[in-house]
Parts: sequence; C-alpha cells; structure tokens
Amino acid sequence: MMAEFCATLLSEERPFPCVFGVQGLQAGHLRFAFPDPLTPHALAELLRDYLAGARDFGVNTSLVVMARPGPVLPVEVYRDRFWGLLGALSAIDESPWPSAISEELDHPSWEFCFAGQPFFVVCATPAHVARQSRRASTFVMTFQPRWVFDKILGTRKSAERAFAKVRTRLAPYDLIPAAPSLGHYGDPSNREYAQYFIDDTNEKPKCPFAKMPKPKTEEQAA
Repeated sequence: MMAEFCATLLSEERPFPCVFGVQGLQAGHLRFAFPDPLTPHALAELLRDYLAGARDFGVNTSLVVMARPGPVLPVEVYRDRFWGLLGALSAIDESPWPSAISEELDHPSWEFCFAGQPFFVVCATPAHVARQSRRASTFVMTFQPRWVFDKILGTRKSAERAFAKVRTRLAPYDLIPAAPSLGHYGDPSNREYAQYFIDDTNEKPKCPFAKMPKPKTEEQAA
C-alpha cells in the first residue's frame, strides 16, 4: 500500500494532480497510519497524536490513514463508510466546534473539525476507475489541517496559480472531466463537503448530514 502510494505521488511520467501532496511527500512532511481495524475511536486517537506535533512536521503536512486491503466494493459502499466514520468521529469529539466554522455542512465556511482543528479530508478507494486521482489500492482517508492551506495559499493570486496547476494536471490524469464541485474555500458557492468524497461520476454529491453529530451529554446517554 505504502509503496504504491509513494510511487503514484512521485511519478515523473504521470504527474499526480495534487501538487501539495506531492510536495509534502517529497519533503517528508506527511505522516502515515495503518489502524486495524479502522474505527472511529482508532481515528480519534491517531488524530490527537498527530495534532500534538503537526505544526512541527512541515508546511505541507497531512495524516494519511490506510485501511487493511480487502475485496473491492462499490463506490457507494466506500462513500457510506467514509461519511459514517466522520460522523462517528464527530460524535465522540468532546472539543467545542470552532466559532469561525459553520456547523451547517451546506455553508461556504464549513470544514470538518476534530479536537478544535478544521481539516480538509479526502478519500480514495480501489473502486474509483474513471477518477484516477481518487484511486488507491485500499480505502484511504487523508486529513489535511486547514492551516496548511492558509500558509501555502496565502493570497488570492497564489491560490489561483496553485489550483490552475492542479486542474492542468487533472485533465490528462483522470478519464473524466474535473468535478464541478471543486472550488476555493470561503467562496459563496463553494461547499467543502462536496470535495471530500467525489464519486466516479460528475453527478452532484448529496449532503450526508445537515450537521455533524455531537457527543451525547450524560443525561442524553442515560
């Protein structure tokens, strides 16, 4: 899994579209985890450990979580697993939701948050065929802290330049046009959740939750 992941991102013959991920791997900023089984509680522990040192790992850091390989399932099954894990992870997170981030998924400021940290989360699966940029040999979740983008996309001009490069690489890489849901964080028409799990088609993604689940109070749990 690890060898294939690195070979994919570092290929010179077939440049991977996400330049941030490539640069992060080249610089040694990425961190990897292989929980077995991959459960919400395992993810929670991994994210807490990662956040404890994330700002020292480098400006292009991300936590890449890889599940044990298994039979290839339909894309829809992986999508449900992805959102189920994020929902359950949010439900056991006891940290307050950041005040600057909307709790409504259908809002331009929404981003997945855990332990008070906003993350851009990307999923790749072995079921993706047309969208090769979201294909992996197993179920993969990548958690990228929001502050990474704040550092490397500090100005509108630098952001436009970076995303133009990504789109240029996407065109020959995928067997399908770039997803209409791709956009810039904070733009009024942009919805971050729609970019987390992109299907193997360009159909409009469905909003999985109105809000992420919250931890139960002692009274609710009784």
